[in-house]
Amino acid sequence: MKEDKKPIVGRFAPTPSGRMHLGNVFAALVAWLSVRSQKGSLVLRMEDLDTQRTSEEYAALLRQDLLWLGLDWDTETLPQSKRSDAYDGYFQRLQDLGLLYPCYCTRSQLHTVNAPHLSDGTSVYAGTCRNLTSPPPGRQPAWRVTVPDREFCLQDLAQGEFRQNLSADCGDFVVRRADGVYVYQLAVTVDDGEAGVTEVVRGMDLLGSAPRQMYLQELFGFDHPAYGHVPMLLAADGRRLSKRDKDLDLGQLRQRMRPEQLIGQLAAAAGLLDQYEPISARELATVFSWDRLQKEAIYMDTNNSCFFP
Repeated sequence: MKEDKKPIVGRFAPTPSGRMHLGNVFAALVAWLSVRSQKGSLVLRMEDLDTQRTSEEYAALLRQDLLWLGLDWDTETLPQSKRSDAYDGYFQRLQDLGLLYPCYCTRSQLHTVNAPHLSDGTSVYAGTCRNLTSPPPGRQPAWRVTVPDREFCLQDLAQGEFRQNLSADCGDFVVRRADGVYVYQLAVTVDDGEAGVTEVVRGMDLLGSAPRQMYLQELFGFDHPAYGHVPMLLAADGRRLSKRDKDLDLGQLRQRMRPEQLIGQLAAAAGLLDQYEPISARELATVFSWDRLQKEAIYMDTNNSCFFP
């Protein structure tokens, strides 16, 4: 007997720390297009672990901006700031498995470590505190999970095959900070797993996080979702767009153009349309294909009313 195909469940998980910029819009658009083209459902989740930088006011603006773009959702889950009890339970599972240990390394110690990936902005934790017998007095530790010497492989919907050995390329990673706040890797794994998410679409800068989340998914008993890491939108000088710099946020964009114009520009720049034409998200979903999506970074002219060459 043929097994029924699992329903597609996607998600959009913005951080309510400011207005969405064009790069956030692009990731949200592709996530929405992929799910709607497969007649799936979409979950909205506010990733507000950093409560000092996030607010409900920004969350409300995010919802308004998504609806202005025509990007609706089917359910909204609790924000991460209200999910500590759930994270506590999974943290305890890791403790019961004997995979957690306290880490007392300072930020400066971590930055001065001689690790093979420092040149590309990341570092491999050397396991300094893994077998520590006398912890420094008066200091609260972060907590790290021990990783296996094992390669994780995924077939990314946008980038193709990606492989990473957690021991060699990452090292034991933090799941809870010294101040008790759970970090992105644990929180997002639990949130996606409990919401039944089957497809995770987000920016290319998070591709390296996928193997860590795959490892935690196995420990927690969740299925691996499909992953799609979309190309980054960059300014002409190669600079990443940032909420801090107010790069083309939705507040500005909504004053300058209709949603169909913005979506048409993004679609043409990403290869989803052969040439620019105003188009709604719902119309674009009827012709969406991962095969057409550009893999490399997309450069834009922030000084031009038409952003892309």
